[in-house]
Amino acid sequence: MIYFFKKSKTEYLSVGSHSHLKTEDLDKLSWLFSSAKYLKNDKISGPFKGPRKEMISPWSTNAVEITQNCNIKGIFRVEVFEKDKIDFDPMLEQKYSVLSQSVFSLDQKPDPITTVEDIHSFNNSEGLALSEKEINFLIGVSEEIGRSLSDSEIYGFSQVNSEHCRHKIFNGDFIIDGEAKEKTLFQWIKKTSKDHPNFIVSAYKDNVAFIQGPRIEQFAPKLQNKPDYFRTKDFDSVISLKAETHNFPTTIEPFNGAATGAGGEIRDRLAGGQGSLPLAGTAVYMTAYSRSEKGRDWEKKIKARKWLYQSPEELLIKASNGASDFGNKFGQPLICGSVLTFEHEENDEIHAFDKVIMLAGGIGFGKRKEALKRTVSSDKKIVVLGGDNYRIGMGGGAVSSVETGAFKNTLELNAVQRSNPEMQKRVGNVIRAMTELEDNPIISIHDHGAGGHLNCLSELVEDTGGKIYVEKLPLGDPTLSDKEILSNESQERMGLVIEKEDIEYLKQVASRERAPYYEVGNTSSDHRLIFINRKKTKAFDLKLEHLFGTSPTTIIKGYTLNRTFKKNVYVSSQLEEMIRNVFKLEAVASKDWLTNKVDRSVSGKVAIQQTLGEIQIPLNNVGVMALDFKSHKGAGTSIGHAPVAALIDPGAGSRLSVAEALTNLVFAPLTHGLKGVSLSANWMWPAKNKGEDSRLYKAVKEISEFVSELGINIPTGKDSMSMTQKYPDGQKVMAPGTVIVSAGAEVSDIRKVILPSLQPTANSTLVYIDFSGGTFELGGSSWGQTRNTLGDHTPDVNAATFKLTFDFVQQLINDDLVLSGHDVASGGLITTLLEMNFPNQIGGMEIDLSNMPESNIVKLLFAEKSAIILQVKAPALTVLSASSVIFYPIGRPIAPRQMKITHADLILDLNIDDYRNQWSHTSFLLDTKQTLPKLAKLRFYNYTQQPLTYSYPKDFEGTFSSYGLNLNRKSSSGLRAAIIREKGVNGDREMAYALWMAGFDVKDVHMTDLISGREDLTDIIFIVFVGGFSNSDVLGSAKGWAGSFLYNPKAKKTIDDFYSREDTLSLGVCNGCQLMMELKKIYPTDIDHPLLHHNLSGKFESAFVNVTIQPTDSILLNSLSGCTLGIWIAHGEGRFELNNNENTYDIPMKYSYDEFPGNPNGSSFGAAALSSKNGRHLAMMPHLERSLFPWNWGHYQNKIAHQVSPWIEPFVNARKWAAQKVKE
Repeated sequence: MIYFFKKSKTEYLSVGSHSHLKTEDLDKLSWLFSSAKYLKNDKISGPFKGPRKEMISPWSTNAVEITQNCNIKGIFRVEVFEKDKIDFDPMLEQKYSVLSQSVFSLDQKPDPITTVEDIHSFNNSEGLALSEKEINFLIGVSEEIGRSLSDSEIYGFSQVNSEHCRHKIFNGDFIIDGEAKEKTLFQWIKKTSKDHPNFIVSAYKDNVAFIQGPRIEQFAPKLQNKPDYFRTKDFDSVISLKAETHNFPTTIEPFNGAATGAGGEIRDRLAGGQGSLPLAGTAVYMTAYSRSEKGRDWEKKIKARKWLYQSPEELLIKASNGASDFGNKFGQPLICGSVLTFEHEENDEIHAFDKVIMLAGGIGFGKRKEALKRTVSSDKKIVVLGGDNYRIGMGGGAVSSVETGAFKNTLELNAVQRSNPEMQKRVGNVIRAMTELEDNPIISIHDHGAGGHLNCLSELVEDTGGKIYVEKLPLGDPTLSDKEILSNESQERMGLVIEKEDIEYLKQVASRERAPYYEVGNTSSDHRLIFINRKKTKAFDLKLEHLFGTSPTTIIKGYTLNRTFKKNVYVSSQLEEMIRNVFKLEAVASKDWLTNKVDRSVSGKVAIQQTLGEIQIPLNNVGVMALDFKSHKGAGTSIGHAPVAALIDPGAGSRLSVAEALTNLVFAPLTHGLKGVSLSANWMWPAKNKGEDSRLYKAVKEISEFVSELGINIPTGKDSMSMTQKYPDGQKVMAPGTVIVSAGAEVSDIRKVILPSLQPTANSTLVYIDFSGGTFELGGSSWGQTRNTLGDHTPDVNAATFKLTFDFVQQLINDDLVLSGHDVASGGLITTLLEMNFPNQIGGMEIDLSNMPESNIVKLLFAEKSAIILQVKAPALTVLSASSVIFYPIGRPIAPRQMKITHADLILDLNIDDYRNQWSHTSFLLDTKQTLPKLAKLRFYNYTQQPLTYSYPKDFEGTFSSYGLNLNRKSSSGLRAAIIREKGVNGDREMAYALWMAGFDVKDVHMTDLISGREDLTDIIFIVFVGGFSNSDVLGSAKGWAGSFLYNPKAKKTIDDFYSREDTLSLGVCNGCQLMMELKKIYPTDIDHPLLHHNLSGKFESAFVNVTIQPTDSILLNSLSGCTLGIWIAHGEGRFELNNNENTYDIPMKYSYDEFPGNPNGSSFGAAALSSKNGRHLAMMPHLERSLFPWNWGHYQNKIAHQVSPWIEPFVNARKWAAQKVKE
């Protein structure tokens, strides 16, 4: 039966139930739907738009689970429908003229297993992109086994052996200009690791690379199949590095395309070895020009195409929304990235990113002893964790391997996925629990990506064989055929092989985490892969050697096409106009529109993210994560690319890409210097077009040679060889051949990273450090883009010079001789110098470039030659002079707020603040497309008006000893606290550590423990509801979590009993704060209890903000009264709506600025927190647990001076209060 609810004039909900719902169930639903009115109608007239019938939305998946957790039986689907909405996305939505009892009914039946007699025709009709050689190979297999192949077998073969999965071009034999090349592309890349293995632990054996890491501390519950206490244990670590692109799906549907790209890359790191853990993410977006405002002459030369799917501006907004949303909900901070927009027409060719690049990358860690998968043998259990199967991504692996636009639009749309990050978080928690055991029971693990179950499970059993029972695989859409069940690319799923004796523990952990768990088959010893359905019919039955390993080698025949591009022409008198134009490019301009919507603090281990300084400008080009909370050891990552330069010279483009990644990374003190760096190289190329295969070979060969000369390696990467977009009118647009280089390395001390913020230090000098040894060239520069020219010569890099300079700069940093520094990259030297002034509100620079080895001021200011600017202490000049490093002292900091540049007879006076506004304006334009326009304007107007200022507690020492902390303790304190978490929360570990550090014994408690009665909190004195996205914020933040308490007798009794005691404390942070409001635990007797609402900006806000502690009765916060501190916020629904007079409430914490974005959500009275009248219970939106250390603040004057920040004080206050209560 279908039940209908009306939430607003245009918003309706349809609820499908297998059974009749009681009145009390309907009342629960009305409460869950925020007082939506139940309609007794059998149908409702439209028109409506809503989700496709056959595809249950991720929103519905979470909503149904919420109803189940609220003890409502029988509901199978809940969807939102919007009335009178005309526009809809055909990939996800359809039109409904009426909502009726058949709104979820499906007439379609699963297609039967079919045998394929004509493989050629099947290849064309299904869009499989099989080559003639592969078709002949399959015909040979059919003849060998004496039967026709099934649709599942051919379809599965096409996915497993697609260019996307098998990298046929990179593994193929190249013949260029008639000459057979000595190595494949993959052999060139692997050569770097063979020549210089350095600290590699795993390369090319897995979907992720591992390098040696330091010995670090694990902080985890002893067992995770039940409530248990956290403990610490040291282990030898590895650091993971991975990057992957999702270009085709993002081009078609950018939100889900980018979101699943981010999710797939996270799964790659989860599946490393026997399981490893993600730490932080990176992202790169490349599109055609955004055309966000008029007056950009360079955007007018090429006429905007009739975009196949989305405009470039929409792609930028929606793709970054998708990647951000996945990380926000999974709980992975995104700490580093890049943007490039580009179009160019010359030589009768258009090069542009019409087929976009969306790269998701990241770093993580694992245990060294578990970095390699164990050998799989027969008679082991095969388990799938994660979500259901839907008709999603059918053909994704194959269709993404051809030119976009080459197939019918419907087929391309059918190749895109659906995103459910909360599901992946549950699965990730199960894997985390396995890896944190003393003996990890996982034998082997793979993620589900392109090719679905068939690709994942075949890789698991590649050395043995296996039998899979189709009916045991999860099924969300009952109309799927066996072929579709086997090969669909529904996301957030992992496959594991595990011993039979370990199954029960895995099952218990999965049940506790609410992670769907399926035992789907067993390994065998016959080297066959069999999928058998409930009718005992084999949908798939092939030898593994027939599936992969013996398909024909691809032969790539190419030729050299010598393109020439016009020289750059310019007049140096236009310098200021040139700077302003360059600052309008998305690649150069502020990235605040990206950073203000992505969580950059979750985990509490973020040491360096994009923003810095008192006004939190996004300028950091290196990201650094702590590997634990104790050691100051970390992992650093950075990104580099130069596709525009690569159009002129693909070899130089490769070298410049590596150089940019490394000149970004050099500002972090690396444990092993340059030798400790490993790279990921991701290749995006319009292969098979004229001259492009030759250019690709040159780019790969020369990056291999350059990296080998540097003495480092490329142990991981990926390729996307179909970067061409075709239009119905026959127009073809090729993306520039691109390599994106991601660097990763161990960081010796996360507190000593050099920032690009000029320091007002007397007797300091600004020094230009030349990493390349070459000349100043404008080819491939941002400056050239604004003039619609490429140029004929690009900068280049000399490996010997680079290697010497990199390690020398590292030594300067280790010797504490560097005050600040920034790389020269997009926008050239002038951008670097101005940007170093942007984080500050006072002071400027005096620069003299007269002694630089270039007389042309335009080349000097705008060439993107590999170099850095360092602000150094006086002794550094002596050290530099005694070295072989190429350097030039060029200036000093000055008190006036101006940039004065001298070059020969030229004197240039630049107003720093005016140029900072120019640099910020493009970000503002893009922000208006994602933020309520009125508030986007406020963000732009106020970004310099709300500087961070601090007032610490009186007598604050910032030492562990001053707070009585012992980070080495192993014994119990007897003071028991618990974190309470629900599925989807992601702030549990940093909160648990804050409690443990303060002196509590900390128990990990899941809602399933409370609902089942495994935990009753009777021995707990302090509970904390942690932050994150419980139930993905479906039905409203914490609504479903609150329902789990209110409508489950054991959980309700446990929480009511806890709050009725006089010896208890509670804290709710972010999602936990939202829960306390829903449960009315701050003012339980008030009829008009405060609730939290959506931010006024209409979006998720992430920022490091000022808060001021008010006079308060809060036990946790009263000792900080009068203090003004910095703290992280990361939420979408953080607005306190307080309807009574201010003095009605105890508001212990306020945002220090009234206007947005200083008040990030629009809360009444600037409220950031509320305290109960007895002071024992505190609900707050900001994340104090992510702000415990100087190194994880967004801005802290001296990170080394203090061991701990003032935010430890609330936890210490709780410990002292609890200790007193225990004595009583």
